[in-house]
Amino acid sequence: MRLSSLDHLVVVAPTLAAGALHVEQRLGVALQPGGKHARMGTHNLLLRLGDCYLEVIAPDPDAPPPTRPRWFGLDELGPDAEPRLAHWVARTRGLAEADARLMQTFGRIESMTRGTLAWQISIHADGQLPLSGVLPSLIDWGDARHPAAALIDQGCRLQRLELRHPDAAVLGQQLEAIGFSGPVAVMPGERPGLLAYLETPTGLKTL
Repeated sequence: MRLSSLDHLVVVAPTLAAGALHVEQRLGVALQPGGKHARMGTHNLLLRLGDCYLEVIAPDPDAPPPTRPRWFGLDELGPDAEPRLAHWVARTRGLAEADARLMQTFGRIESMTRGTLAWQISIHADGQLPLSGVLPSLIDWGDARHPAAALIDQGCRLQRLELRHPDAAVLGQQLEAIGFSGPVAVMPGERPGLLAYLETPTGLKTL
């Protein structure tokens, strides 16, 4: 049976500067440099959350346009779009052996890199997010050291991630199918959405 756990949260933004301001104003901590994703024409900033992390990701204006849709629905962001917590990623193993049913739900398994890091991740070919972002993408770091371990610990921790969707039962079934366990609550909602509760040095904050 496949098992999975929470790997990282994804804040999308039209620019890294806008995304950093959004997160730093809400959490009161500074983000750290990440890197560039050449295949996707994107770059990111990071914040350690214990054994997981938060990622702010945006199109890279210095990169050539990718030959495919960018991940995390970034091509749909207008220049004045408000940065937002749009998605999350679950850590698992053995993605290279993913079957057709898993890929139909979560996307094709692709090999990606950022600097010296390499991993496999599920991505829909059109760049759209599974279940409008409330169902995670899947990532497999193999035997590599997890990137959170290389980040400065600023005392932030994810307390709970709420997943809201009109069909919460289907969402719950999909999480059971990947053997997910972690600080996640599935809740009914009028529309899909995410709400993260984060412990910070200045108290409990939300994204």
